[in-house]
Amino acid sequence: MLYLESPRTDPYFNLALEQYLFDTVGQTQALFMLWQNANTIVVGKHQNACQEVNADFVREQGIRVVRRLSGGGAVYHDLGNLNFTFIAAAEDAALDLRLFCQPVARALGELGVAAEISGRNDITVDGRKFSGNAQYRKNGRVMHHGTILFDSDLEVVGRALNVPRDKIESKGVQSVRSRVTNLRPYLPAGVTLEAFKDVLARSVLGEERPARYELADGDLRAVEALRESRYATWAWNWGASPKYSVRKERRVEGVGRLELYLEVKGGALTGLEVFGDFFGEGDAEALSAALTGCPMEEAAVLRALEGLDLERQFHNLGAAELARIIVS
Repeated sequence: MLYLESPRTDPYFNLALEQYLFDTVGQTQALFMLWQNANTIVVGKHQNACQEVNADFVREQGIRVVRRLSGGGAVYHDLGNLNFTFIAAAEDAALDLRLFCQPVARALGELGVAAEISGRNDITVDGRKFSGNAQYRKNGRVMHHGTILFDSDLEVVGRALNVPRDKIESKGVQSVRSRVTNLRPYLPAGVTLEAFKDVLARSVLGEERPARYELADGDLRAVEALRESRYATWAWNWGASPKYSVRKERRVEGVGRLELYLEVKGGALTGLEVFGDFFGEGDAEALSAALTGCPMEEAAVLRALEGLDLERQFHNLGAAELARIIVS
């Protein structure tokens, strides 16, 4: 397994670096990367950034917003947060996010911290989340990435993100701030972020750590080009606000939050856009094409959904549940 630490804390560069590594060396070799971003909100691939982000606050605070390739919810990064990325063969991982969370829990166990893998994509200590995880899959490969709140400014987390009330309540807590925690209070005195990085790297790579994978000048130029063409653009990070006549919003157990923006004319669907913190490819174009012209009746919607690979598009979401959400 190759080992890499990003040389920068620019979020646009780091998201571009992840994609570049996945598309190139990651197609044939397993890779583990550690990286950090200066003050940033990273939104999931399928999220409506305008709704997820407190735009006035992030503008005042100089917090950047960037969209990642994977699904899931929005997260806040600062230099008190550590990010990790695995790239591997997808057949070894399937849809199991827990597989890549285990080295983090194991590393903390070595430091005397009892971490637990919780829910669909969290790692917790004392029931409070310090790590969120997501995956992107393509061409038989998987990119799994996660956050580790080591010593982040948790007050900013609560103010920068517009977290829906039902998502907070589904975790059995009253606020974002009470749901998350930093690791530092649970670690032995004197364990710095750099020291923790070493423990985590050993947990993943073994005692005989390979030499770091070094980016050549050509790699850096390619990453910079991808940064400028995608990750630093308004179109990728914010995009256009959805056009709709009907808005449906639902939290589905085991799936996540779904926001459906429907164009309805004469009792039939004429367009559909999908946002949310779900996992999967979320191919709204294929879904919209299948449903265009469909009457807003549950049986008709179910028939229109036949033949679509909903498991690939929206992990754990069945056709009957989706049909009920659309017509309810």
